[in-house]
Amino acid sequence: MMRAADPREWRGRDVVDEAGHRIGMLEAIYVDIATDEPAMATVRTGLPTRHRLRFVPLQDATLGPDYLKVAYAKALVQSAPSIGTDDILPAEDEEAVFQHYGLPYETGKDAVRRLARR
Repeated sequence: MMRAADPREWRGRDVVDEAGHRIGMLEAIYVDIATDEPAMATVRTGLPTRHRLRFVPLQDATLGPDYLKVAYAKALVQSAPSIGTDDILPAEDEEAVFQHYGLPYETGKDAVRRLARR
């Protein structure tokens, strides 16, 4: 994955799927608390009055000048677990996000959450 100086600078870029179809706009980056590396992103999807933030892994993502290309199909991302635009991901819901994409899930040290929003 191409890296920017600060993943928070990625906010507002279009997120596209592996075929180049626009999924939505990048809202936030979640880092793996064990490594402090970007692990997940939230993508703002839906109608203007019904926006949701959908989670998508950043593994194998490509950062372009004005987009973030993820390694997952648009349909899979759109059916991913979501939260409201003003909500946060509860620790007990993290595992469902990983399971949706077939990724292994282990909590952090001392059984704390695995993801932290940046």
